[in-house]
Amino acid sequence: MLLSHVVPMLAAWTRHAAPRCGGVRLVCIDGPAGSGKTTLAAAMARAAGAAPVVHMDDLYEGWDQDLGTALGARVRRWLLDPWAAGAPGRMRRFDWASGRFGDPLPVAPGPVMILEGCASAASGLRERACLVVWIEAARGVRLARGLQRDGPGLGSRWLAWQEHEVAHFAADGTRAAADVLLTT
Repeated sequence: MLLSHVVPMLAAWTRHAAPRCGGVRLVCIDGPAGSGKTTLAAAMARAAGAAPVVHMDDLYEGWDQDLGTALGARVRRWLLDPWAAGAPGRMRRFDWASGRFGDPLPVAPGPVMILEGCASAASGLRERACLVVWIEAARGVRLARGLQRDGPGLGSRWLAWQEHEVAHFAADGTRAAADVLLTT
């Protein structure tokens, strides 16, 4: 995938889309871990005039996070419902080392907000998005990227997470519901 070609098209799509979360044009970038979601989100944020990015990694409650109902309810309650009402959201970042959430942080809504990470476009969230992007890569590539980022000591966690997300995506139908499909 050449971000230099794709990102301007996605940014134009976002600019011309009707907001579906109050006045916010929400972009959800979903797909399996290690597929390039964070890289794409950073490029999209720049193209959208420094749009804020919320990373799902900050919202998971550890490696065993249910990617369905509980997580979706948290994202709606903390972020999407307040943004839809024109108010700042309040989120608590999960501290992976201590295993608990930190203090609440305000997240003011902007004209464009980017939500990136596994389950960012899950059912119950994606209807608020003006653009849902699914990004994927071969499983071995994703594992190598993850281990390079997180270290080989987390190999068993990564393998378990890959199985966890496969089950979630199959049950949720996330890929089929995306507006745009990308492969890295």
